Amino acid sequence: MKSIYLATYLALKEVFRNKGRFFLVALVIALITLLVLFIAALGEGLGNGNRQYIANLDAQLVVFLEKSDYIISSSRLETNTARSIRRVDGVADAGAIYTSSTEIVSLDEPLKVSMLGAEPGRPGMPPILQGREFRTGEARETVIDRNVALRTNIRVGDTIKIRSTQGTKDEFFELEVVGLVDGQSYFFQPTIFVPAATWEKIRPQSESELNSDTPYPNIIAVKLQDPTQIEAMSALLMERVPNIEVADIQTTINNIPGYSAQQGTVQTQAVFTLLIGILVIGGFFQIQILQKVPQIGVLKAIGSANGMVGLSAVIQIIVVTALGVGIGGGLTYLFSLGFPPTIPLVFNGVNSLVAVILLLLIGPIGGMVSIIYAVRIEPLKALRLG
Repeated sequence: MKSIYLATYLALKEVFRNKGRFFLVALVIALITLLVLFIAALGEGLGNGNRQYIANLDAQLVVFLEKSDYIISSSRLETNTARSIRRVDGVADAGAIYTSSTEIVSLDEPLKVSMLGAEPGRPGMPPILQGREFRTGEARETVIDRNVALRTNIRVGDTIKIRSTQGTKDEFFELEVVGLVDGQSYFFQPTIFVPAATWEKIRPQSESELNSDTPYPNIIAVKLQDPTQIEAMSALLMERVPNIEVADIQTTINNIPGYSAQQGTVQTQAVFTLLIGILVIGGFFQIQILQKVPQIGVLKAIGSANGMVGLSAVIQIIVVTALGVGIGGGLTYLFSLGFPPTIPLVFNGVNSLVAVILLLLIGPIGGMVSIIYAVRIEPLKALRLG
């Protein structure tokens, strides 16, 4: 116990006597912390913008057209597929989902959005946060994602105008906002939901598609009576319903174009930032040890054990690293308050905690070389007597 107390005293005493030097190192660690936390938040924000709607589906399975490689935009199912799926034993419900994009033009600056067709009350239609669900048929009504409201100040009861390319011409359609949902970004864009028949009427279409009034769903979200039977129900659905392939939610997310590559890039950046942190901290404390070789020699000459010398170095590294991570965390919080909702930053509690723990670990890891060097210093050589 006395050795721990003495090691702590020596470590903190040196930090206080050289406040400027150690504070500069803490600031460097703070900047690394700031960078790591923002990379983690950016990765989560970009991932959310791409996967959020699919991840929040009230379903366990997603049905695609056969040989579409689980890519939503490549899948186009028959209109009676959802009814066939609902008749399969073990299926609680199934909802068709129709995907496209459009642009809200009744704003000072047009806003590009994903326009999804869904069936009220079925999987694929998110729970209403405010207002009500739209009516079925060709009702010119829409439910908007809260991200749309945050970016535009559109409220329930307002009317929006969208632009849609019909053949070779731009057409404009008005929709009444009747409801609000939360957390439904799709393909990097905020989302609006409309009835299936309305979606078919107002979605961007080529000249050859204008003569058809039949909406064909891209995918079908399937809710199971027993959510644990994912593999068995996937096989049963493909056996009972022709021309389909089935994936779970995670497989669907992983096959969203660009998602896996995007997340891999962000994670690689975070790893390299942590490696830079290890090198910076290791280099600084190695220089520190080299500068105080005589002092360490004196400590050992008067009877200090290697364990006490090594523990003192570890405590010093932990204190400086913790100070830097604390400053970096505070700066991250302050900066995050000023970012507009258009910047895709999401500070996930679990991811941020993991990042902070890793940052606290890089101090001792980076200083490991200097600790080993301090322990191996021989008193006589340090004092130039041997």
